[in-house]
Amino acid sequence: MASQPKTLADFGDFTKMFADMKLPAVPDMEAFVAASRRNIETLTAANKVALEGAQAVARRHMEIVQQSMSEMTEALRSLSAVESPQAKAARHAELLKAAYEHAVANMKEIGDLIQNANAEAVHLLNARFAEAMDEVKALAEKSAKS
Repeated sequence: MASQPKTLADFGDFTKMFADMKLPAVPDMEAFVAASRRNIETLTAANKVALEGAQAVARRHMEIVQQSMSEMTEALRSLSAVESPQAKAARHAELLKAAYEHAVANMKEIGDLIQNANAEAVHLLNARFAEAMDEVKALAEKSAKS
């Protein structure tokens, strides 16, 4: 069985390996660093928007659960007050219809919250991507002139 390399030196001379590579020169390192900083800032802002959206969804979900529990308690109370089986069945149908309509409205609201947060985050990323492409183009033109 072959022995495993124990040190970095066992892999060979990295400086020679990288010296042989023809890596393009960065014409303006400060511009490159500034662009990278803006990329990270934009990514951070997009993540913040996504996190705030997730928090808004979680808060609204908790509100919906609390509201649903309250409505269910009231529905059971009102259903138990009805005496005749026919009236009870009619009231039950009304309650089911109302519960279904609330559920659909709540799902739409949650979906809208998620969609809005995602759209805002994607807008930030798309805007930065367009700026980055303009910066790359400007750097390439500057490099071609040098």
